[in-house]
Parts: sequence; C-alpha cells; structure tokens
Amino acid sequence: MIDKQPVIEKHRQHGEDTGSTRVQIALLTERINGLTDHFKTHPKDHHSRHGLLKMVGTRRRLLHYLRSRDLSAYRSLVNELGLRN
Repeated sequence: MIDKQPVIEKHRQHGEDTGSTRVQIALLTERINGLTDHFKTHPKDHHSRHGLLKMVGTRRRLLHYLRSRDLSAYRSLVNELGLRN
C-alpha cells in the first residue's frame, strides 16, 4: 500500500485538490511502480498483473486527456514522474 498523502501534497493545484487529473496520474504511477516491484518477487501473480494492466490503461487515458487540455502541464508532469523517457 502506498502513502497517498505526500503524493497528493506534491501534485495538487490548490489547497483542497485531491482528485484532479495530475493527482490521479501521480497516484496511479505510484501504484504501478509498487506493483512492478511486486512482480520481481512474484512473477506468477497473474491476477495482480491484470489489475496492473487496467491501471496502465487508465493512466494512459488520463495522460491523453491532460495532453489535449493543457500541454505544458502534461509535459511538466511527465518530466516529474519520469514517464516517456
């Protein structure tokens, strides 16, 4: 389980922002990174792999939405999270 509060604090846009696109993408990225480490020790956990693929698809759709709405925010978020090398 990840600690959501530091991720929300880092990526929110205003004081009570907990569900903006930037925050959702950052939270999904943390969960995806955690599951990626999990699969290094549990390579046959196919049920969790299915959940991972769903999260990757959701993050991809959110990134596409952010890119279409605010290109500069998209680029800064991708650089912060280390996506799209």
